[in-house]
Amino acid sequence: MQPVHLPVLLPEVLEYLALRHGGIYVDGNLGLGGHSRAILEASGPGGRVVGFDWDEEALAQARLNLAGYHGRIEFVRRNFAEMREALDELGIGLVDGLVLDLGLSSLQLDTSGRGFSFQGSESLDMRMDNRAPETAADLLNRASESELADIFYYYGEERQARRIAAYVADARKKTPLATTDQLVRIVEDAVPPKFRPKKIHVATKVFQALRIAVNGELANLEKILDRVVDIVKPGGRICVISFHSLEDRLVKRAFRNNPDLVPVNAKPIVAAEQEVLVNPRSRSARLRVATVRGQ
Repeated sequence: MQPVHLPVLLPEVLEYLALRHGGIYVDGNLGLGGHSRAILEASGPGGRVVGFDWDEEALAQARLNLAGYHGRIEFVRRNFAEMREALDELGIGLVDGLVLDLGLSSLQLDTSGRGFSFQGSESLDMRMDNRAPETAADLLNRASESELADIFYYYGEERQARRIAAYVADARKKTPLATTDQLVRIVEDAVPPKFRPKKIHVATKVFQALRIAVNGELANLEKILDRVVDIVKPGGRICVISFHSLEDRLVKRAFRNNPDLVPVNAKPIVAAEQEVLVNPRSRSARLRVATVRGQ
């Protein structure tokens, strides 16, 4: 059974990309191909998409989902931070628009078995790219207690970071950490009931922090934001969908401080109530848009 995929803020992305027939667009985080499919439909019959994803499983599924657009889409297994180099290899100069959906796909969350979800028991892997050398388990078992506290605090904005790090350090002395349920139990033991969040699982921020650390997500985002004017032509649009405040702050700052970019929206665009009802994961999505300044 194929995973169900609902691309977030799809009508808004299509509107703000200002698509044109025959344009070349980049989907920097292809996932299962929902945004790319809509872009291909709206820019057809001559529109093209270059889709990036470093997750081998997601890329394979996207190839199946978008098989009907042969000749109009290129699939690239690289991180979006390497976008300019990959486009050069394909002989593509500046493109008409770029969309970056920074969220996890349904495939990664629900069916990967790689530890992105804290439901059930999965391997503590969390690598987007299985060619990367270090898993989340490796990091948890290697890093010092203070390093783990910093990861939980700065990447997860977890207020109980020091206490959780201490519990992790104590637990791994007895048994190396290897599965998601082990980590969930440690976090549950570490955080007193009165300090537990009311709207999210107590381990949510720790899992977020580990995933960001393992995949270098914020560093990669900063790199692509620094280089967007080398990728998108003057007048072209950049649409970035973030899912937590760390990402959103980076995008906001990059759009505001780069003299070659003109922010389109002062405040982030959020999902409409109807979309949230159909796709609860869209609740935390934030879309920011900028235009590359003309010559």
